[in-house]
Amino acid sequence: MRDQYTFNISLSVLNHLGRNLYRSIITVIGEAISNSWDADAHNVWINIDKEKNFMTIIDDGDGMTDEDFQEKFLKIGYSKRRGGNYQSELGRPFIGRKGIGKLALLSCAEKIHVLSKVNQDTFAGGVIDNSELDKAITNDVNSQDYQLQPINDELKQDLDAVAHGTLIYFENVTAGITNTVDYIKKAIALYFRFSLYDETFSIFVNDDKIDEGHLKDLASNTQFLWTINGFKDPLYEYMENVQVTTNHKSALKINGYIASVEKPSQLKIRGAQERATIDLFVNGRLRERDILRHIKTARIVENYVYGQIHFDELDMGDSKDIFTSSRESIVVDAPGFAGFIEELDRIFKKILDEWDENRRKHGNDGDPDNPKITKKERKAQELFNETIKEIEGDSQAITGKNQVEQWAQALSEEAQFNIPSYTECFIAENLLRKYIDYSELALSKEAKSTAEKWKRKEKESKDKANISYAIRESVEDVYYLDMDSLANLVDKPQDKFKDAGIGRSATVYKPIRDAVGHTSVVTSTAKSQLTIVFENIKARLLELLQSVNDENET
Repeated sequence: MRDQYTFNISLSVLNHLGRNLYRSIITVIGEAISNSWDADAHNVWINIDKEKNFMTIIDDGDGMTDEDFQEKFLKIGYSKRRGGNYQSELGRPFIGRKGIGKLALLSCAEKIHVLSKVNQDTFAGGVIDNSELDKAITNDVNSQDYQLQPINDELKQDLDAVAHGTLIYFENVTAGITNTVDYIKKAIALYFRFSLYDETFSIFVNDDKIDEGHLKDLASNTQFLWTINGFKDPLYEYMENVQVTTNHKSALKINGYIASVEKPSQLKIRGAQERATIDLFVNGRLRERDILRHIKTARIVENYVYGQIHFDELDMGDSKDIFTSSRESIVVDAPGFAGFIEELDRIFKKILDEWDENRRKHGNDGDPDNPKITKKERKAQELFNETIKEIEGDSQAITGKNQVEQWAQALSEEAQFNIPSYTECFIAENLLRKYIDYSELALSKEAKSTAEKWKRKEKESKDKANISYAIRESVEDVYYLDMDSLANLVDKPQDKFKDAGIGRSATVYKPIRDAVGHTSVVTSTAKSQLTIVFENIKARLLELLQSVNDENET
């Protein structure tokens, strides 16, 4: 028996830990940016050449010696945090944790050239050829027997501009750089927020400095904004069309913002088949996209919102690593995560109600699943909003149109009462007309006289207006009778104080109906009374109809 036994790691572990886990070039770029941050770089220059299918990433960080490159960069699982060290010399919280994120660099190109220097004369690095690495894995070559290829000296010229730093050259990107450069710029601005919050750290893509301006399309389409614990973000400067801003407080050390756009299509990121979502950030780095999937509200508002939630306490340095091996999501049973999701759920439920209310107030459809108002009131307000949009469209060239639009929008809340009220009036009176026709009730002499009176008035009005065409769909007498005449014809109680009858309902109905008919805004009390009367008329009409059917059967 041997005196000692040691681990012998197969190179195939590189596939399991890195090359097969990373799904997009943005993830790869993100790992490189994170390494530059941890190395106290002040600048990262990313150069993408889609025609020649290569990408370079250069930083002016601390750089690596031969020993650093061998014992730290090439040592899979090496963590900068060992020994209780959780910050760089500049005081930046380390983003790297497991020491396997560097394997993302192997996932997107045929060859990866890594060159670093700590001064003008001391270089370190090598070339990882994925085809050669595949052969070594197939032949089960011992990891210590696999050697990187030497760096081409011409690459050293690309590091001349920095006193120290690192260069990564991706030769022949395997899937091609399918994303547009414009999208990559937007994605970096959206997902690597630590680079925008720290003024000492800048990222350039094809010589274009990445800042909030790359997200101005998304920001300018923002309609409502909710901040958490008063969070400030430079992106707010571009949210010039925000109509309502609300702050929510949390006892947890959560901060961030949630914003909504007017149309779901405005969340789409140009140049890619994806959309902005509400994302979780820890120490400024994206840790999980679309964090709402842990809440599962299944509400329409989720199609309108994006934002960033920051909760640095999920990574407290010496705590258990709660990030998955792919570094693209959180381990769901991680300490503190359940409490975080519970608090986010509480905040978002408030935002759901506020979004619905704000949308309706500003002339848009809201959340049909919100029970705060009835479906009938919601549909009425939607009809009102569509009508208002026509008014706004017709008034584009009119002086003072903003004032007219403000007056019209001020009626939005009242419309949810008045439009259903008109509908109830319309239905109630026409139900009685249908009943009269169905029961073949003969109009009384008084009813006919009333109908003739209104017909004469109508003719006089039409003559004055020089109108010769028909206005009413039907000119039968019954369509000239109001609720009083119709109700007493259908169901007049013998004792108006004791007997049930629609005629009694008509007495309560008339003053409210007159207000609605004259387009006056009715109070909530009057609306409630009208609804009660409407329900009573329907119920009484069913009783009468049953009596008629019983008589016909006998």
